[in-house]
Amino acid sequence: MKSNRGRDTGPELRLRRELHRRGHRYFVDRAPLRGLRRRADLLFPRKRVAVFVDGCFWHGCPEHHTVSKTNPEFWAEKVEANRARDRETDQLLAEAGWTVLRIWEHEEVADAVVRVEAALAGASHVNPAHG
Repeated sequence: MKSNRGRDTGPELRLRRELHRRGHRYFVDRAPLRGLRRRADLLFPRKRVAVFVDGCFWHGCPEHHTVSKTNPEFWAEKVEANRARDRETDQLLAEAGWTVLRIWEHEEVADAVVRVEAALAGASHVNPAHG
């Protein structure tokens, strides 16, 4: 488990590089709201856009999630808890006026960038003191 990164995963880095190349600036691994112990992979506080890059195994991707052969009950509960936490996070951020994007690790970078740019273009918030 030590080899599983909490940040700077391959999919995150590819997305970050392309967004940066296109001139977008963002914070990495940052909590969108003070007091909320959840961190977005990419955060655009002035636009109030939070981007989470979710791993297929850890977040239960409907296309690619596989059941663990070792201790399957534990892992099923773990993944379901992660999914419930994700839904709660999305709801809390939406209630606070944030746009939340969840991008699966398997998504093409170009498609993910289009989604992020659309969210940024649609966001009309300017919030210098986020959270």
